[in-house]
Amino acid sequence: MTLIDLDQAATTAVRREVLEAMWPWLTGEHGNPSSTHSLGRRAADALTDARARIARLAGVRPAQVVFTSGGTESDNLAVIGLTLAAIARGRDRHVLVSAIEHEAVLESAAYLERWHGVEVTRIPVDADGVVDVDAAIAALRPGTALVSVQAANNEVGALQPIAALARAAHEVGALLHTDAVQYAGWYPLTDLAGADAITISGHKLGAPKGVGALLLPTGAAIEPLIHGGGQERDRRSGTENVAAAVGLAVALELAEAERAAHPLAALEAQRDAFIARVMATVPGARLTGHPATRLPCHASFVVPGIGGEPLLIALDDRGILASSGSACAAGRDEPSLVLLAMGLDADTARTAVRFSWGATTTAEQLDAAARELSESAVALRGLG
Repeated sequence: MTLIDLDQAATTAVRREVLEAMWPWLTGEHGNPSSTHSLGRRAADALTDARARIARLAGVRPAQVVFTSGGTESDNLAVIGLTLAAIARGRDRHVLVSAIEHEAVLESAAYLERWHGVEVTRIPVDADGVVDVDAAIAALRPGTALVSVQAANNEVGALQPIAALARAAHEVGALLHTDAVQYAGWYPLTDLAGADAITISGHKLGAPKGVGALLLPTGAAIEPLIHGGGQERDRRSGTENVAAAVGLAVALELAEAERAAHPLAALEAQRDAFIARVMATVPGARLTGHPATRLPCHASFVVPGIGGEPLLIALDDRGILASSGSACAAGRDEPSLVLLAMGLDADTARTAVRFSWGATTTAEQLDAAARELSESAVALRGLG
């Protein structure tokens, strides 16, 4: 049975071009970039080149690219590191996060609450999963340290008004961090120019798991979370993963080329056709997330009366890979906090199913997924 991978918001396969670019730095060119001999200098040059290539794509200076182990570390570094540095400069112990952030942001904010006495205001969202800008503006104070809102929600795909939030934050002197883990690759990172910190993760883009970056476009001061040898300009100590950094740069460049080959309008049309077919053939299915202002290869639904996990198992048996939402929350019985924040009741939230795919996924594959979803839903309803 050929599997159709419609869970690419969880992770993607490493691209062959990425592997080939990484290979020398995993084998013969294995030097530590802090070493002064020739092998180390070549590794340092490769790291510098990868940093510059990512900086070019993001519209920042190379010194504003901090390599990390992935999205979770970048979110922690941004939320905790920026807030602590801002407090040290005299800002209030007050941060804003949206109610539907990834756990990496929510738990970082909770840590600040518990151990640093920071007041955390959670910004509500509307029924489509879009942050309420007016509520954010009302919650901001002249001394607010940080606002953290993701560029695109990982569960329901809704795009967020980052530019408006950045303007509002900057008017009171606060910084704006955005988790762009799901956004990067689909849209130019330069579109997030108003943000002070941007999180990206390699394994959502065809790079390996375990590499990411925090971009600091405005050069904001940040308190490091990992201490040691002072790598990454004293912002993230530890011997740099040269091969992974090279792979991340190549993956971002491939994503940029892919945007030119697969126009956004065509991807959105394919997505909308898939959504329409699901809504027409799966009794009771409801789209979650904004119907139009959402990621181009992302569709999420609730199917009241059918548990999300049984539905996913049935789809897996039919060769369709999907998820119930965030991969980091998979296997838990609790309803999605994102869907609860959008106003859904707990029972309905437990029926969530998310489909996410790549630019090269075909219309035939999506048609097959819609058909299998419909047949699985009907069979499960028949079983009560």
